[in-house]
Amino acid sequence: MAEATKSVPYPTLPNAGAMSEFIGAFDVPSKVTDFVYHCRFSHCWNGIATRHSDTIDCKFFVDGKGVILGLAHPGFVEFRDRSGRNLSDREASYVAAQYLRERLEQEDEHSLYDVSAADVVRIIDQLRIH
Repeated sequence: MAEATKSVPYPTLPNAGAMSEFIGAFDVPSKVTDFVYHCRFSHCWNGIATRHSDTIDCKFFVDGKGVILGLAHPGFVEFRDRSGRNLSDREASYVAAQYLRERLEQEDEHSLYDVSAADVVRIIDQLRIH
């Protein structure tokens, strides 16, 4: 007899709907100047295949310009080891959005951000993703 499927003990944010709709458009006011950045999420993909990096890449448009956030995969592994489940793409997009907010608040605008495993885990904890 097959073993019953175990349910995940923690709530997850499922990958329902179009990926580009995981996060609504948002604005980020700079803490340095009065400038307000207009941000829109596009999608996530595996950075190993496209950039030969150990990342999950998330693309945003900031004032119409493409911005990539490479979330270090070891942060995903640490989350899985702690929680017993994988981080969903939707949850990864929330982590990337929070990191992008932090950088833009400081007027630290780049076309590519490499987000360390420590920052991935820090933001997961900050967002209370379990």
